[in-house]
Amino acid sequence: MNMAIRQIHRWVSLAFTLAVVAIFTGPALGTMPEWFYYLPAFPLVLLLPSGLYLFVQPYVGKRRRGRSAPARA
Repeated sequence: MNMAIRQIHRWVSLAFTLAVVAIFTGPALGTMPEWFYYLPAFPLVLLLPSGLYLFVQPYVGKRRRGRSAPARA
C-alpha cells in the first residue's frame, strides 16, 4: 500500500508540474480561457493527502517499532 501511494504521488506530481509549465507557456502562444489557469488545482488536491500520508509514515513507523520492541533492562 505504501509503495502504491508513493508511486501515485510521483505521477500526480509530474502532472502538476506539467500543468504549471503549461500555465506559464500558454499565454505566450495566445490568450487562454479562464479555466486553463485552474488546471493545477485537481492534481494539487490529490497531492495534499498523499503528501501528508507520506510525511507522517516515518513517525508512525518509529512509534510502532518502539512499542513492539522488548524492554531492555
